[in-house]
Amino acid sequence: MESKGSLKSIMVEIVCYLYVLLFVYAAVSKILDFENFQVQLGQSPLLSAFAVGVAWLVPGTELLIALALIIPKFRSLGLLGAFTLMTMFSVYIFIILHYSSFVPCSCGGILEKMTWNVHLVFNSVFVLLAALAIVWHAKKNRKKGIPPGSHTNPFVCHKE
Repeated sequence: MESKGSLKSIMVEIVCYLYVLLFVYAAVSKILDFENFQVQLGQSPLLSAFAVGVAWLVPGTELLIALALIIPKFRSLGLLGAFTLMTMFSVYIFIILHYSSFVPCSCGGILEKMTWNVHLVFNSVFVLLAALAIVWHAKKNRKKGIPPGSHTNPFVCHKE
């Protein structure tokens, strides 16, 4: 049983570092070509009114989540953030693909080379990985006797 638990811990680590790699790469790509990223968001049928705010919010959020995933104390929060953000990206892509006549591209780097359908599959795989990592990480914490949210939530104060 010990090896099964450690395998899941290793998988959680791998998922976290895949997300760190993905989010740091994506954020840096957006920041390096910020003007183009903002213009592309402005062309989005769903985000045009919020392009300036979203242009700053997205890479900032990606970097913040990447940082949370690196710090063990905040890993649960980081996994939830990664799952939420990637789900939001996936829903956005689905809506654009199925309900919009214009499909803008606001991704940077190699992600820009993907078709929208491939990007949706890519995102869906990362959503699934985050969901699995959240479950495995929570089980690991329960086995250690750590109550959910106690050491991983910076907003909860506990008396020793």
